[in-house]
Amino acid sequence: MIVIVDALNRSRFEEVLDQMFRLRARVFEGRLGWEVTVSEGREIDQFDALDPAYVIGLDDDGHVVACARLLQTTGPHMLSDVFHGILRGESPLRSATLWESTRFCVDTERLGRGRGPNTVSHATIELMIGTLEYARSAGIEDIVTVIDPIMDRLLKRSNNAPYGYVGEATPMGKVPAMAALLDCTPERIARLRAFAGIEGEVLASEEAALARFQRVRAKAAGTGLYAPVPVAAADVVAYCRAQIADAADPQEKAAALELVAEVARTTGLAALSELVRCESH
Repeated sequence: MIVIVDALNRSRFEEVLDQMFRLRARVFEGRLGWEVTVSEGREIDQFDALDPAYVIGLDDDGHVVACARLLQTTGPHMLSDVFHGILRGESPLRSATLWESTRFCVDTERLGRGRGPNTVSHATIELMIGTLEYARSAGIEDIVTVIDPIMDRLLKRSNNAPYGYVGEATPMGKVPAMAALLDCTPERIARLRAFAGIEGEVLASEEAALARFQRVRAKAAGTGLYAPVPVAAADVVAYCRAQIADAADPQEKAAALELVAEVARTTGLAALSELVRCESH
């Protein structure tokens, strides 16, 4: 499941973003050894203050397992301000229909191997599809992304090969970096879907994504990892009723019912158990 978080809905997804920044810290500083700024376990840089769009992947349990960041090229972005050495003196590409994708990462510790759901391969391709489909819906025609040779090979193996490159491959730390160009066309998306065997909707509604993420909160509350927030029982029931009522399709309703069932087990509210029973028939 992929959810898009931007300036318009950010206030609803602060906890999701917190998990995402923690994932970035584990991957970029911990696993890859990049020189990034990490504070209190979160990797956040100056470009996160520019209201980017985040493409965030959730696994079946509601954990953040993948992410990427999309930023307009008409203002400051990493290729123009950080990796400008790749351009070798050329002016950076700037266009309202060309956006930059950065901070692409996947949680290889939580995800398994293979090709099915909740695997590294599936999460990676799903994140690519979600990025391209969101870009098309937002009127973005092309994406520029700074990658290393390993990512370049991954793109080519997954039928998502760049159609071109900007500047030249340039040493950046331990590996060379290059700026690749991807078009956001239906043909590219179809190739990715065919490669991974992914059918159906990839981009989730805000309500479905929040319902899935709340499974983590509900389970964590039961273990004491998070302190439960005191809320009146009537408010909890009203919230759960609204989640079910707002479901746009059977899949969203099933996700909402799972959430309510988890909250019922955690809180012991008989009204929620009855709500699940009634709505399941």
